[in-house]
Amino acid sequence: MGRPIIGITSELDAARWGDWIREAAISPVTYTRAVERAGGAPVIVPPVPPASVASYVGSLDGFVFTGGRDLDPALYDQERLETSDEPDRRRDRFELALMRAALDAGAPVLAIGRGLHVLAVARGGTLTQDLPGHRENRARYVAHDVVLGAGSLLGKLLGPRVQVPAAHHQAPYHLGEGLTVVGWSPDGEVTEALEADGHRFGVGVQWHPEEGDDPRLLTAFLEAAAQPADRKSTRLNSSHITI
Repeated sequence: MGRPIIGITSELDAARWGDWIREAAISPVTYTRAVERAGGAPVIVPPVPPASVASYVGSLDGFVFTGGRDLDPALYDQERLETSDEPDRRRDRFELALMRAALDAGAPVLAIGRGLHVLAVARGGTLTQDLPGHRENRARYVAHDVVLGAGSLLGKLLGPRVQVPAAHHQAPYHLGEGLTVVGWSPDGEVTEALEADGHRFGVGVQWHPEEGDDPRLLTAFLEAAAQPADRKSTRLNSSHITI
């Protein structure tokens, strides 16, 4: 059996190579390297119209929802604060549709950073738009501790407490349907990880395992993706994809 093929979400932005400047699908190479090292074959998935979602879910073995700019607060019925990023509505629309379809189909999902927020909002949840003191440097990962629930998949995999690299200033607030909080800041005030109830691997984390040196989370995700597909439907009709 070959390596499981893993879709890695990306965003569209201007990029330069040689004398050319063009809009490009961009994703930090740390994601592709982490997936490859863990045993997967990474594929960059651009934010295209949601009509392509059914084909992605029917063809790929798992999905990594990557970090990036803040989700549009209008998606969870809030006004955007000055501290929130200018939204990328094209990416938001695509990733929400892809997340819902992947979860509905039973495809393994690892949602990282922004991906955790996509997971929460896709299930009807809301976010805290700004956590004071959580983004003093936008371009640097800071190590901090996370407490994990003993009975959770993450707790069994990583233990009761881990130190992880992160760079977030938002967090899930009201949970969406079918999600359980399984990771907290040491003071218990900030949600750091969610798991999708009844899903073989539906995990969202605030931190960035692809930037650290602990392979256990990526390895477990790839092991789930390598298992024979046990999905509710491997052929989703694009007319049934919601955004």
